[in-house]
This record gives sequence, C-alpha cells and structure tokens, in this order.
Amino acid sequence: MSKILFVVTGATYWTLNDGTRHPTGFWAEELLTPYKTFTQAGHEVVFATPGGVVPVADAGSLAPEVNGGRDVAPELDGIAGLASPLKLEEVDLADYAAVFYPGGHGPMEDLTVDATSGRLLVEALESGKPLGVVCHAPAALLAANRADGTSAFAGRKITAFSNEEERLGGLADKAIWLLEDRLNAIGADVQVAAPWTPNVVIDGNLVTGQNPMASGPLAAELLKHLG
Repeated sequence: MSKILFVVTGATYWTLNDGTRHPTGFWAEELLTPYKTFTQAGHEVVFATPGGVVPVADAGSLAPEVNGGRDVAPELDGIAGLASPLKLEEVDLADYAAVFYPGGHGPMEDLTVDATSGRLLVEALESGKPLGVVCHAPAALLAANRADGTSAFAGRKITAFSNEEERLGGLADKAIWLLEDRLNAIGADVQVAAPWTPNVVIDGNLVTGQNPMASGPLAAELLKHLG
C-alpha cells in the first residue's frame, strides 16, 4: 500500500502575549485517530519533525475525559517510528502518496515560521497529492509562500480552530494572535462551523478539519482521495 507522511510539531510550548510559555505539543487525538485509520487500511505512516526532534503530546490531550475515558498514552507509546522521526529537512515528497499535519498548539510556535514545512506544503498542494491539515496545524500554512511572496493557500477553502473555540478554551485573550484571523489575513477562505463540531472542508486535494472532533472524518476523506 501507500506511505503517508505525518508532519508533527516539535514544539513543547506556545509563547503567550505576556512572554510566558504555555506547555503544549501535538494533540493526541489528532495524531492517533488518523494513524489508526491509515494503518488499519494497510498504509504505512512515516513521521517527520523539524530537526528530527522527538515530538511530545500535549499533556491535556492525554486526559481520559477527552479520550472517551481511555488512557491513550500507551497507544502513543506503541506507535512505530513516533519516537524516531525523520528530519523534515531530509523529506522527499516523492516518497509519499499523501501528507497529513496533526494539530495541537505546538504548530503555532514552530511550523508557522518553518520555511521547510512551508515549501513542502506548497509542493504537496501543487502536486495534487492528498493533503490533510487539522485544528491548529493550519498555522503551518502561514509559512507556505510562493517565490513571489504570495500565499499558496490564498483563495483556497479551508477550516481551522476558530476564534470562538480558542475563547471557549480559555486562551484567546492570552494569544499573541488568533489562527482564524491570520488565515483570513493571507487570503484563505476560512469556513468555520459551530464550536466542537466535526467540520471538514474539502478543496480539491486539500482537506482541512476544524478541531479534534474532525480528525476522524478528515482521515476518512483522505482515504477516499488515496483511492
């Protein structure tokens, strides 16, 4: 079957507007559910992070109350390759049939300014290969500029973690900037739904999800694109 690249944040904190560091990482649900969906369908998942650092799950995403009562830490520990990711700088898109970015607040810290990730996103978008991005991971789209400086995602229909969801989560007032606002500013057509609903937006080969609840439906949609 096919190989699918998971580009995961390497950040362990998100800098707030008072200069403090909010502990974070990737969101477990948004990595684990798509991973299961793809591997159970027979595909191979390969992980990459900036610099090849070992990614860390946001502690809040490991709580049983946000995982249907399950302790998901052992499930994450059992994922082959997650503790030994590739260096994003050494990834060749030609080796993969699809690309997926899980969220968490981590991408707001590192992937939003990562030029290597930005180039990969532009290449993936223009290649026609399935490209999935969920929740806060669309922060990475802010680094995806063409040679003329314009965003590769200007005019594209997308969704992402909304301003209202950030407010309900208690961090909107502490954020230096809000994701929905920044994506609108680059010219993306951001389509958010009611908070905590599994909103998925499809625009050609680009599939985006609004929040953790969208990770399963997004993964299912990517499978359709894989054929």
